[in-house]
Amino acid sequence: MNICACLSMKFMCTVLIHMFRIDEWGAMEDNAWQMVEKKGNQFVVNDRPFYVNGFNTYWLMVFAADQSTRGKVTDAFKQASSVGLTVCRTWAFNDGQWRALQKSPSVYDEQVFKALDFVVSEAKKYKIRLILSLSNNWDAYGGKAQYVKWGKAAGLNLTSDDDFFSNPTLRGYYMAHVKTVLNRINTLTNITYKNDPTIFAWELMNEPRCTSDPSGDKLQSWIQEMAVYVKSIDPKHLVEIGLEGFYGPSTPNKVQFNPNKYAQHVGTDFIRNHQVLGVDFASVHIYADSWISKSISDAHLKFTKSWMEAHIEDAEKYLGMPVVFGEFGVSAEDPGYNPSFRDNLLGTVYKTLLNSTKKGGSGGGSLLWQLFPEGTDYMDDGYAIVLSKSPKTSNIISLHSSRLAVVNSLCTWKCRWGCRKKQ
Repeated sequence: MNICACLSMKFMCTVLIHMFRIDEWGAMEDNAWQMVEKKGNQFVVNDRPFYVNGFNTYWLMVFAADQSTRGKVTDAFKQASSVGLTVCRTWAFNDGQWRALQKSPSVYDEQVFKALDFVVSEAKKYKIRLILSLSNNWDAYGGKAQYVKWGKAAGLNLTSDDDFFSNPTLRGYYMAHVKTVLNRINTLTNITYKNDPTIFAWELMNEPRCTSDPSGDKLQSWIQEMAVYVKSIDPKHLVEIGLEGFYGPSTPNKVQFNPNKYAQHVGTDFIRNHQVLGVDFASVHIYADSWISKSISDAHLKFTKSWMEAHIEDAEKYLGMPVVFGEFGVSAEDPGYNPSFRDNLLGTVYKTLLNSTKKGGSGGGSLLWQLFPEGTDYMDDGYAIVLSKSPKTSNIISLHSSRLAVVNSLCTWKCRWGCRKKQ
């Protein structure tokens, strides 16, 4: 058993203070900028553990495409880095919309692509890795609805946005986009995306659902094809689906953990979907205020804890992979909202993950939804966290980052306790 599973968090923090100087830690990080991999139910960098505290800022590419807003991309990474956040999830798509990356199938705006290049290169400067999502289930930024529009314009007989998952032509459109992005040579770094360790993982789609087929077969087939396809182009990077984590028909004994009855009928199936060849880690989202009730209550916190524990257990018992809680948050527009509740939610997520981490479990990390720098409040969907305006929240995030950094550091240094796992 490694030291991560043996030492209390309090003791590890004390050890860090006395054993490691900041300059030594920074030097270690510089040497460790290698591809993130997966071994069993843990992420590793250079065969050593890598636990994630991260965030979402989906609009980075679009902001980088305009010189008047490009600085906000740097601000976002700078502020995230200041509280120890190490992974950012953002969009590598914008289909047929304003400032579109993909203006029509396989037709790209080079200036927008250069903006994505900037996002990737800027992330590296602040030691932040990226989860790049390749499409959207929802209409925002185009998504599957835009692919269907393109298909209809080409004369295809399509009746539902869910045809995105089954129509061969639309599948081809998506695969062509995947191939283009993965093979992109960054104009600022001259590194091909598929070879860049700044990229943590590829996400097939943001929150895929296929409500027209509650059996889940249609979406399962799409995941099977696309996960293998991504790996055929880029076997180095990790791949995840982007699911919300709902239990489906293959696990009727698990649907009790779903937030509502509707969740088991949206065409997703957490365990079955993640057993697909080519998928490296599980993705789960947490939105009690959307799924259970808008009105804030302690029931949200209880649900969050049980939802996380169920998925961590499943990732250990059935999947043998890490699980990342890729989105979680609470809206300031909810009835009864106050910043203290948001802090309690953050604390619940972080504590649940640390309980897993200390045991060497599958809790690989979390990504809060969402982090905004100052001056971008007009983009706020209610969930935005502006660190400079929320010092208590900022401290909670920073403390969790420090704890995970301790775990990662103590597990990487060849200290007298024998930190590395025994072979």
